[in-house]
This record gives sequence, C-alpha cells and structure tokens, in this order.
Amino acid sequence: MDPGLRSPLIDFFRRGEVASDVRQLAASGGFAPTVLDQMALLFILSDDGDAQIAETARRTLDGLPREAVSRFIGRKEVPEPMRAFFVAKGIEPTPPPEGQPEPATEEVLIPEAAAESVEEESNEPQVLSNLSVMQRMKLGMKGTKEQRAQLVRDPNKLVSMAVLSSPKLTESEVEAFAKMANLSEEVLRTIGTNRSWTKNYNVIAGLARNPKTPPALSMTFLNRLNEKDLKGLTTDRNAPEAVRLAARKYLKK
Repeated sequence: MDPGLRSPLIDFFRRGEVASDVRQLAASGGFAPTVLDQMALLFILSDDGDAQIAETARRTLDGLPREAVSRFIGRKEVPEPMRAFFVAKGIEPTPPPEGQPEPATEEVLIPEAAAESVEEESNEPQVLSNLSVMQRMKLGMKGTKEQRAQLVRDPNKLVSMAVLSSPKLTESEVEAFAKMANLSEEVLRTIGTNRSWTKNYNVIAGLARNPKTPPALSMTFLNRLNEKDLKGLTTDRNAPEAVRLAARKYLKK
C-alpha cells in the first residue's frame, strides 16, 4: 500500500527491499524518527506479504490510543491515503484547536519499548561499525551531522537510506554527499532522483563530476551545467568516458 508519503527510507520499505527481521521490528513501532514516518511504515507493513509481519503491524495499530490517532490524522501534513485508512477503521480526525498548542502525540504513538536506544555519541568509524544495524539507523536519523557523514557511507543500504531520510539533514550536507566518491551508487541515485535536492545547482554539479554516479544519471544534468563546469568535466580523468564525451557535445552546441 502507498501511504502518500515520500522519503528514501519509506520508499525502501515500499519497494520491499528490507529484510524480514527489520520489517518485523518496524511493525512493532518505535522505529522511525517522527510519528508521521512511523505511522506510514505501520500503514505499509499492515499489508506486508509476510503474514506474521502484517499481523504485528495491525496489532500495533490497534493498540494505539484512538484519541491520539484522531489528533494525528487531523494534522494537515497527514496524506489523504493514511487519513482514509484510519477513517475506514472508525477513527475520525480531530483538527488541532485554533490558537492553542497542538497536543503532543509523538510519545504516545511511538512506543518507547519498541525503540532501541542509542547512547553512543562518538562519530568514530570503528565505534559506529560496532553498533547494530538498528542502532546505526537510529543515529542516521537522529544523530549529529558528523555521524551522518560517516553513516551515509555504511555498506547497509538501510542505514544510508535512514541518513537521507533524517529530518535533521540539511541541503549543505546533501551538497557534500553529492561530491563524495566513496558513496554507493544507490545513495547517489537516490540523491539524483530527488526533485527537491536537484533544484540545487551544487548538488547536480557534484553528481555530474562524481565518478561513482551512474553515467546515465550524470548525463541528465549536463544541460544544466555552466560552461566552466562543462569544460572541467571534459578533461576530468575520473569521470566516465561517456560523460566526458557528452560534455564535449554540449560545449559544441
């Protein structure tokens, strides 16, 4: 099912590329950094192909306080498919009161017991690599800028997608990631297919010059590069030959 919400991590779950043990943990709640992400994952997993995972997600949803869910689906940012899902379960949205602070729902709808806490503050690669996948994901979503810079290179795709889904991630960090030649093609492809990020010239310029960016993706950005960057690309020995040749053609035009 499509919750109507997009993020690299949510899309990873939607495509069915997440191991069953991780899906089972996510179905228990307390997995995502925000209540919106968490509810979207439960929405997806309630229809999982693994009957046990789907049942866990449905139990988690059924166990949530109806009043808190009602307030949640009354939020403007909740996508219509998610709101309709809960309305079909007999829960009507409660709009937030005008002129008053919105009642907190994060701590109610994200079960603390299901969340794996992370106390580690280090951003040393060796320390981070000794953490479990779940702990690295938590740091990728909730940790520091320095931790994200390390974890975006994690060989586990789930960890790197968690970094790209972090609500703390800034545009300047994405610019830096686009230039990093030690990232996986999957990470660079995710950045390069995000419309919001590719509005930034520095992002597309970094991706076009990055030797790890899939050439077919790099070439889609060439028509947006300025003359100086195109010239630099034609002589960049690290760039794939196909990209260098395409840059020369654009210069001739």
